[in-house]
Amino acid sequence: MSILDTSKGYHTQKTSDEEEEKIISDLAVHYKSTIDILGEDINREGLVKTPQRVAKAMRFLTQGYRQDPAAVLRSAMFREDYQQMVIVKDIDFYSMCEHHMLPFFGKAHIAYIPNKYITGLSKLPRVVDIFARRLQVQERLTTEIKDCIQDTLNPMGVMVVIEAQHMCMQMRGVQKQNSITTTSDFTGVFQDQRTREEFMSLIRSK
Repeated sequence: MSILDTSKGYHTQKTSDEEEEKIISDLAVHYKSTIDILGEDINREGLVKTPQRVAKAMRFLTQGYRQDPAAVLRSAMFREDYQQMVIVKDIDFYSMCEHHMLPFFGKAHIAYIPNKYITGLSKLPRVVDIFARRLQVQERLTTEIKDCIQDTLNPMGVMVVIEAQHMCMQMRGVQKQNSITTTSDFTGVFQDQRTREEFMSLIRSK
């Protein structure tokens, strides 16, 4: 397995087909052991193929380690003199909490003000997905998305807001089913309160 290191910790694991098969096989062995330790009959019909299924599911849910978010933005960078706010809101995402490996999910809202360059609108949700498909905490996810856009496009400013529900709070622990966690981070012109308020007003509008 090779790892490509880029700025700000954007790293991408490259695996061959043979390496991928071995990873899934190794994971399946561990999941089989886990099911057995939990007291289940691993030879029961409904569980025989479960270790393999879970291994494949986890590779899918962590595929962001094998993708380069900066490269995604660069693949559709265009020179443009537009200097007003660009917003993509209500971006659905699903991630895995690194503390309990339970899902958290919600919506991300992104704004940036271009400085000579824009990117394809679909690339911003793809960046969200790449960082979300890793073991995460919501706070770091917010910052990583912001940093990637700022470092790659070099806009006049970026702001990211994430609203999420966490299964580690809803299924276990305090078990508060209706709690929502909101995080935000920003750079450049979004340090101005009026600019932030404009963004927040626009993402709240229907």
